[in-house]
Amino acid sequence: MAAVRRLHAVNTAGQRLGLFAGQKATDAMARAPELVNAEAEPEADARALDALVDWCVRFSPAVAPDGADSLFLDITGVSHLWGGEAEMMADFRQRLLAAGLPFRLAIADTPGAAWALAHYGRDGTIAPPGGQADLLKPLPPAALRLEPEAAAQLDRLGFRQLGQLMEIPRGPLGRRFGAHTLTRLDQALGRWKEALAFRRPPTPFVARLAFFEPISAPEDMARVSADVCARLCAKLETHGRGARRFELGFCRVDGKVLPLSVGLALPGRDAARIAKLFVPKVETVDPGFGIDAVLAWAYEVEPIGGRQADALGSLAPAPEESLAPLVDRLANRLGAERVWRAAPVESHVPERAVARTPALGAPKTAAKPWDPETPRPVRLFRRPEPLEQVMALTPDEPPRQFRWRGRMHQVRRAEGPERIGDEWWRREIGDVSVNQVRDYYRVEDADGARFWLFRAGLYGDPEAPPKWWLHGLFG
Repeated sequence: MAAVRRLHAVNTAGQRLGLFAGQKATDAMARAPELVNAEAEPEADARALDALVDWCVRFSPAVAPDGADSLFLDITGVSHLWGGEAEMMADFRQRLLAAGLPFRLAIADTPGAAWALAHYGRDGTIAPPGGQADLLKPLPPAALRLEPEAAAQLDRLGFRQLGQLMEIPRGPLGRRFGAHTLTRLDQALGRWKEALAFRRPPTPFVARLAFFEPISAPEDMARVSADVCARLCAKLETHGRGARRFELGFCRVDGKVLPLSVGLALPGRDAARIAKLFVPKVETVDPGFGIDAVLAWAYEVEPIGGRQADALGSLAPAPEESLAPLVDRLANRLGAERVWRAAPVESHVPERAVARTPALGAPKTAAKPWDPETPRPVRLFRRPEPLEQVMALTPDEPPRQFRWRGRMHQVRRAEGPERIGDEWWRREIGDVSVNQVRDYYRVEDADGARFWLFRAGLYGDPEAPPKWWLHGLFG
């Protein structure tokens, strides 16, 4: 059976000729013999839309794709950077025209109203605050993004405008056309919120610098980075906030946005320190034919308070804050996952009694501190290492000698045993099972090196003969 070729998309000229998506190609050719068509490429269209979403970051950090041919920009709190919504739309329109893209634009209080006005209203409509209802009334019901069954039923019953639906009582409207119709109407009018899947989390803390002429010199890019960070941090200070993560976006004249990101161990808003963290990253940015704008965003924003000065009027940093610049430099150069500190975990099994936590700040989960009566080694091996040629006088005695990594060690002093039993509610981990009894010893060899070793298993057990392992090193 031969496949039926249908139109996947139609441009504005084709729509004027009465063509529509889903129409048979033969019917379309009969109506418009001069029709020029090309094979549909949905995958390429999706990639192009993703690229457009990334490009739109220059206008708003909150951009969400919608379907195959639409996208939403949340411009709350950012339109003033262009001088207002009209100026922002004009800049957006000019850049889309320069790229040769067909488009329709609209601004409204709600995503539903903006979508309806962009698809079925007048191009370039800017709905006044709270005034989207009057602009929606003359639009067809299809502007609500209804389910196909509800849209078809409305068309059969002669509903041609949304104003007619608004006049119907909610009860009969929901029973006749479904709850989805009510939800879409409420979303468009602002009675019900609509969730959007933004590419990045929205943030009201945004700063922008635009240039009359593109820049490309490294020293200019470093300077504007410091300037935009100063603007963003001033906004954070006004609201009594600090942030843990900052991003810069360098907007090239070819439309690409080159992002950079740095993180702080503690929430902060010191513009000079943040700009300094960006300096080595800015050197890696390829400006191409020039950078015409730079944006800065703050994420993981938290309230922070000021410190009280001492009698001399100086602000001595807290102990953690004095370490923060060093931790931030290391984390942004080496990677945040490589800068951490050990925090106690409530478990008597050594492998589970410690967890990696951020270098500064409180750990995510509170636990009792380590018991000073049972010291643990400074260096705890990820997996215990087996020992050879271990000699002990009696089963409960510490070893007198052992071989580790090919070298024989003679024990001079020893302390123990510390018996650690099984956590029966957990599974086995590593090469050594925790389903055995361990007897730990702290020993010192003739050279003064100190070891933490244990015997796994009990003597006299034929199924699991005891073995000796080295688990860590003391200082």
